[in-house]
Amino acid sequence: MSKRRRKKESAMTTFKNWSVSILLAAAMFFGLQCYSSATSLKFAQVSDAHFYTGENNTTYKMIGRSGELLDDAIEQINETPNVSFVMFTGDLIDKPFEKELSAFLPYTKKLNAPWYFAFGNHDTMVGGYLNPKVYMELVNKYNKNYEFKKSYYSFIPQKGYKAIVLDSIIRERLTSNGRIGDEQLAWLDNEIKNSPKDIILIFMHVPVVEPFNSPNHRLEDADKMEKILNKYKNPIGVFQGHYHAAKITQKDNVLYVSCPSMVTFPNAFRIVTVTNYKNKVVFNIEEKETRLKNIQKLAKLLIFSSDFYTGGEDDRNATITIKKR
Repeated sequence: MSKRRRKKESAMTTFKNWSVSILLAAAMFFGLQCYSSATSLKFAQVSDAHFYTGENNTTYKMIGRSGELLDDAIEQINETPNVSFVMFTGDLIDKPFEKELSAFLPYTKKLNAPWYFAFGNHDTMVGGYLNPKVYMELVNKYNKNYEFKKSYYSFIPQKGYKAIVLDSIIRERLTSNGRIGDEQLAWLDNEIKNSPKDIILIFMHVPVVEPFNSPNHRLEDADKMEKILNKYKNPIGVFQGHYHAAKITQKDNVLYVSCPSMVTFPNAFRIVTVTNYKNKVVFNIEEKETRLKNIQKLAKLLIFSSDFYTGGEDDRNATITIKKR
């Protein structure tokens, strides 16, 4: 082989290696750009704490130990890095009296993260003194972050995310059923419409999608709410309580997450991390059980079937991807 030919082949090899290196570097840079632009939001969902100042438990709820269980949940949340906020999805207290709420609220001062709440059916009473207005005024004394004037509201926990809190409680009669109502549904529709590029996080007590069939607990206008949610392309997470059961259901771009109760087996809450990528949103949902195993064992003895409340493994812990449309 001539010297001139060897030089030509050497130059070609150098050019090929250089080209490959450039292409690999570009691909790596593009990949890093895609992932570096991703944002994550982490929050805790605590549902059905049923705080009670008395010592006696009910037929299936460990309300006499509610303070200890609440303390344990707060300790675990404080030990979890980067929690943006804590959401109580209803039934903060078991009995709708001011003394119960006033005893519950000091526990929340221990939280390191801001906290919010949705009303539950145990939180206020038909015709009673502890109505939504009084309840919210009491909350504001311990939570200066809570300055909302209505029992339903929205806030921006982080750019690209909108949190919407709904009031699903019927107050004109004594019932465990829920209802959103046309006025609030119209407000919800408008809130989502005005946030076309945001990830929507909805928090409420009575579930839109039931974890199990219970006609005496279901949301009366669930079909109307689903019709609104189905209009939009946003990735939407709906975080619910009331049934004391773990269940995760995906319907296209809408994810329905039911949370266990703190006072009912498995005595658990959730940590949720939502990551926003260029073409998808990933929900990582973790169930956190109490570390007070003696209370948990007693709670398990009080229920008919543990599977009824714990659901399957994919109802307790799941990673779910919603592609952007």
